[in-house]
Amino acid sequence: MNRVARVFSGIQPTGVPQLGNYLGSIKNWVALQSQHLDSASSQPHDQYISIVDLHALTVPRPPARLRTDTFEMAASLIACGIDPSRTVLFRQSTVHAHTQLMWALACITPVGWLNRMTQWKSKLHGSQQYGSLNVHSAAAQSLLTGLFAYPVLMAADVLLYGATHIPVGDDQIQHIEFTRDVCDQFHKTYGHVFSAPRVLLSQTKRVMSLKDPLRKMSKSDPNDSSRINLTDSDDAIIRKIRKAHTDSIQGISYDPVERPGISSLLSIYAALRDVSPEQVVQEMEGFTNLQMKEAVASAVIETVGPIREHMARLVDDRGYVERVLRENEEKAKSVAEDNWQNIAKCIGLS
Repeated sequence: MNRVARVFSGIQPTGVPQLGNYLGSIKNWVALQSQHLDSASSQPHDQYISIVDLHALTVPRPPARLRTDTFEMAASLIACGIDPSRTVLFRQSTVHAHTQLMWALACITPVGWLNRMTQWKSKLHGSQQYGSLNVHSAAAQSLLTGLFAYPVLMAADVLLYGATHIPVGDDQIQHIEFTRDVCDQFHKTYGHVFSAPRVLLSQTKRVMSLKDPLRKMSKSDPNDSSRINLTDSDDAIIRKIRKAHTDSIQGISYDPVERPGISSLLSIYAALRDVSPEQVVQEMEGFTNLQMKEAVASAVIETVGPIREHMARLVDDRGYVERVLRENEEKAKSVAEDNWQNIAKCIGLS
């Protein structure tokens, strides 16, 4: 398979992203378009970003909603700065080799490996306190196969393109380790075909809910005030941040354990300004909580405003977004089909 340095990322089609998606992933992907993977090397690299609509089926939704959410995610990524001439942006389901490779990998993946994965447990149980929950537990008997087995599809997504680098947050490292294990299992079974991918750890940690700073900011939270959507108006951003959970302690300090609300807002400001939270504390010395919130709101508006306006233009030009996707999908299919033919030959399917 191709040994060119290649970055691969996937994102669920959840419609318009929220600020946590932007700071945790999208901002990094945009930067990677003009950065070298290794500061000591000038080696060029490809970047592939897949809108993983097959993964979205693990939580069924009305078909029309899925189509709308997928389009809005594509438009949002372009509005955020993903350049289709430098990044192959495509819908996962249009490249059939994803599911072909998934089945080949599933046939050599032990159930025990999937049983150890934490994400299906947290989604099934509804919290992170899933204790000894496993696939044999009574509580797991309603578990849908897609939710249990989707890490295999995720591994196929990565390995199909010969990806060498995977940008992730710290909460996704388990999936990359799983992919590397599946890669090794394939090599032991059929011979060496893939390159084990390396992690590119995002510098921005989890962006926390504005209403509950102990929980991750999420589109699935029913309280819209818990997050900043990338289409929020300036007034909505100001209102949400003013009402964000903080505390009554005087002064501005960064302490995620003792002051999670304040620390979450400082982290957002730091990520938007590309500085450390400690530098933000120095910058905001003497600020009241209200002054700090006003500064954070201003920084968010400075970033979100242009994205919101670009997004509105793209929504009005649906034909352009669809054309970009079709053109990029042809590029993805070309690489994926070539690689699948090599894989199929290795396992005896051709």
